[in-house]
Amino acid sequence: MSEMETRLHLLAQAADADVVAAIGALLRTGPDPALNRVNVFDFAERHNIREEKAVAGFLHAARVGLFDLAWNILCPGCGGVLNSGASMKSIRETTYNCSLCAAGYEPSLDDMVEVSFMVNPRVRRIAAHDPDTLPIWDYSRQMFWSSGIELPEGEAFDELIGRLVIDAVEIAPGEKMILSIPLPEAFVILFDPVSHAAHFLEVAGAPTRERQDMSVVFDRTHAPTGRHQLRPGPVRFSFENRTDRRVLPGLYIAGDELHHLLGHRRRYLTGKQLVTNQTFNDIFRTSTIDVDQRLKLTSLTFLFTDLKGSTAFYEAVGDLVAYDLVKAHFRVLEEIVAAERGCVVKTIGDAVMATFPTPDRGVAASLKIREAMHGLNASRRAEDLVLKMGLHEGPCLAVALNDRLDYFGQTVNIAARVQGLAQSQAIYATEPVVVDPASAAIIAAAGLSPVAQTRMLRGIGAAVNVYEIP
Repeated sequence: MSEMETRLHLLAQAADADVVAAIGALLRTGPDPALNRVNVFDFAERHNIREEKAVAGFLHAARVGLFDLAWNILCPGCGGVLNSGASMKSIRETTYNCSLCAAGYEPSLDDMVEVSFMVNPRVRRIAAHDPDTLPIWDYSRQMFWSSGIELPEGEAFDELIGRLVIDAVEIAPGEKMILSIPLPEAFVILFDPVSHAAHFLEVAGAPTRERQDMSVVFDRTHAPTGRHQLRPGPVRFSFENRTDRRVLPGLYIAGDELHHLLGHRRRYLTGKQLVTNQTFNDIFRTSTIDVDQRLKLTSLTFLFTDLKGSTAFYEAVGDLVAYDLVKAHFRVLEEIVAAERGCVVKTIGDAVMATFPTPDRGVAASLKIREAMHGLNASRRAEDLVLKMGLHEGPCLAVALNDRLDYFGQTVNIAARVQGLAQSQAIYATEPVVVDPASAAIIAAAGLSPVAQTRMLRGIGAAVNVYEIP
């Protein structure tokens, strides 16, 4: 049995059968580009597989060594990959600069981090494992652009390049090159996808027949961005590559067609979606983030739960019975949270802290948990197992605590305090959660009418608008 088949056999013991079959077919017969930066959502759609099963399947495939995870820092403007690493530990907290967009961005896990999958070279070697051997446009497609950019295929792509690119060249490390070419009246970007160097050329004014000269040096230490004014007509470019890799400079016409291309996006698996995934946290919990690392999330939804009066409950039913019931309640929570694309971050006694990528998933989970708790009580003909729940959404920091991923910030504090307001089976949620359109639709579909309140929360200076979901 080959190494691929051995690892597929291991995958079959952990992942959904349809996902395993689709991954096996991709590994055996898929073209090289399809095995580099796999977009899991696109994969799920093409194979008619539920997204959460596809994500779990690829995570298990990474665990058994079929694929390698790639955490790619994206430019929100152009969708280019600014940096890539094998784990969250590779993400710096400093600003990332995109020379193509002439802008800097502070990284966040929400939309600036794309998580994709690349076949492990021991399973199958593809051209992207040696990126400096890729032809220029294959390099741009497979290495610079993220899986969130929807590029045309085949002849349509060739025709697009013909309209967008005046010329492009390959320059080996240490080499110099002269390129003489006439430039039309247009806004032109001289861009290299390898070093990320960019120069903006404003080609305007009266055409000239006199040769214009421009010198460009690709340096090891930085990717320079400059602005230059030229007239339509012949230009001689003097290129010098002082880096230790080849460079692939091209002259791009920065018009409406280029802007349309860069704005044509498709969904991709974000860092936030992955860190709130239960399978990811179960498999990779000890290797996700460095102890001193702080990663920003602009929006995360927190659910805090706690059993009401657990001490009295333990005394009433006895430790053994209470222990079994508490374990059963934890199983209910974990199953529902995972089904709603969330993750149980930690348990503290009888309390649970869970996260969701969006407020509506948190609301849906809370309603299902409440219903499941009713069922758990009904099965034992008692109503003494009461779960208090609180929801809040907002920005936070992802941090390492006790060798696993955790969260820090005022959003976490408010969510915990909101849970403390609940005294019955009612769910308490803050205004950002309830007014979210998708959340509001779920609440309305359940025939519920949230009751608005303004409450002071312990340790929180200002009053908070909260809603009781009866």
